[in-house]
Amino acid sequence: MTTIAIVYFSGSGHTHLTAEAIAVGSRKVANHVDLLRITGEQITNGRWQDDEIMAKLNQADAIIFGSPTYMGGVAAQFKAFLDAASSAWFTQQWKDKIAAGFTHSSSPSGDKQGTLIYLSVYAAQHGMVWIGAGEQPSSYQGKTDGVNRLGSFLGTMGQTPMNLSGGEPVLDSGDRLTAEYFGQRIAQATKRWNLEKVAIAA
Repeated sequence: MTTIAIVYFSGSGHTHLTAEAIAVGSRKVANHVDLLRITGEQITNGRWQDDEIMAKLNQADAIIFGSPTYMGGVAAQFKAFLDAASSAWFTQQWKDKIAAGFTHSSSPSGDKQGTLIYLSVYAAQHGMVWIGAGEQPSSYQGKTDGVNRLGSFLGTMGQTPMNLSGGEPVLDSGDRLTAEYFGQRIAQATKRWNLEKVAIAA
């Protein structure tokens, strides 16, 4: 049994679409995948709380963290969740779980690496095992779009130009495919990790 939890905040909807694409890839391998969206309504007096989400995270074999990059870091709503979820650190609830991260912004850079570095350090604080992206950038084949078009290895990055005219959010096709591959990679790594733990215990 392999259980993946994708926990994320999405403002304009692009990070949500990325989370859905990661879930598509994860479901090719994992038995169960939870999409857990962080919202502002879960925050009261500056503190995040949602016992149902925490229970699912505690039960998951892998946790994939996702947030848009705002001003070089995670969104405030997601930071509130991360701070509150540090309660799991005291009892080592997430130790040895697989971890990974993804982010999105409107500019090609947007300092998205800062968000992924923060998420990987957060996972390390919990004693988790971080999984990076495993796809070569499409630019190596002379393309400016396609799989891992932004050349990210610490986690998955996406980018969509800012649209002030409104309308439904759209994910770049290369970013969507990258996210699906990422989800499948994480689920495969989680399955192998679980089998290894079983073998050691035996």
